[in-house]
Amino acid sequence: MTRIKRGYIARRRRTKIRLFASSFRGAHSRLTRTITQQKIRALVSAHRDRDKKKRNFRRLWITRINAIIRQRGVSYSYSKFIHDLYKRQLLLNRKILAQIAISNRNCLYMISNEIRKEVDRKEYTGII
Repeated sequence: MTRIKRGYIARRRRTKIRLFASSFRGAHSRLTRTITQQKIRALVSAHRDRDKKKRNFRRLWITRINAIIRQRGVSYSYSKFIHDLYKRQLLLNRKILAQIAISNRNCLYMISNEIRKEVDRKEYTGII
């Protein structure tokens, strides 16, 4: 029986995997079996951390807004501010509010004061 050389397809697959793992250290970039394991692990971590990134940014925005709000009024907190925003039906998301807080604090102070005045006026007069 004649010999069949089957190197080209398998070699092409392995080089494709090796290109993915070229930045890994040690055996994780040299040995085919460990490369495939490390590739699976890397892709799982990337998928998981894309969701974590969204959570972390939301936490950062909330922290920034809360810090700026508490600087101005001691009794005024982030949760009250967001509640008042929803009462006034101002649909500003946390990302935009955090950018306003960083770039122009006075603008955020003005927004919070206007919301606070309006909500206090409605509660005082009994209009809801």
